[in-house]
Amino acid sequence: MKADLHIHSHYSDGTFSIEEIMLAARQKGLNIISITDHENTGGVESARQIGTFYGIEIIPGVELCTFFDKEEIHLLAYYKSIDNDCLQDKLKVLRKEREKTTWAMYQKLKQNGIKLKWEKIEQESGAKGVIYKGHILRAIWNSVSRPDELDWKQIISWFRPGGIAYVPFEVNSFTDTVDFVLDTGGLPVLAHPGLIRNQKLIPDLLTYKPIGLEVYYGYWENQQELISFYEKLSRGKAILLTGVSDFHGSFSPVDLGGVFVPDTCVAKIKEYLLID
Repeated sequence: MKADLHIHSHYSDGTFSIEEIMLAARQKGLNIISITDHENTGGVESARQIGTFYGIEIIPGVELCTFFDKEEIHLLAYYKSIDNDCLQDKLKVLRKEREKTTWAMYQKLKQNGIKLKWEKIEQESGAKGVIYKGHILRAIWNSVSRPDELDWKQIISWFRPGGIAYVPFEVNSFTDTVDFVLDTGGLPVLAHPGLIRNQKLIPDLLTYKPIGLEVYYGYWENQQELISFYEKLSRGKAILLTGVSDFHGSFSPVDLGGVFVPDTCVAKIKEYLLID
């Protein structure tokens, strides 16, 4: 079985449509995937319909931005079904808050002399209505006329703590979000732990409530070392492990299905969610 359990489409900040993702998944021999857009499950049903034709199983999911002890923490939530008014109402509120944060980032860029038209950012977001940090990143990158003007890591650094465009997303606490996911029948999983600045927080995050850990991840650097480290860290703390590429399309350092995911990861998720 070949799986990829963390994929973004143009329903959030990915560059691929659902149709393009599903075609790529078929070409790469993936058997099971999860579309996990930021605060948005709009692509899940289309993926399921195409997946039925291609023979690819879809586990519904969503990625949620949260805050814990002054640190941005991403949480994945997997569900058997997203046909849940409570979940969808919550996601609608969070999307509006994310757009407010994105606008504040844009204003900080302008205040620091970065010339970028909002219309260019809107073009990157396509027709799905929600604009994220990733759309600003791509708009900046696509405005660079020479490779030596800026590099990708420099642009990303502007949006991190201490950067010229950093704006914290503080409306959604980690603990409240874990509780919400559990209360709505979902499986919470701590995403890409290697990207968390304060590594000392991870044991507290994993032991607040029974949650999973995204261990097998497409890190840009030191991938195997980080995977081995989090495999060990997860023992006795995480209820299950997941594996992903965190594919965002043309700007992804790791291709769709580019990270090995043990079969046990998928089996335990399906068992938890009571998916046949």
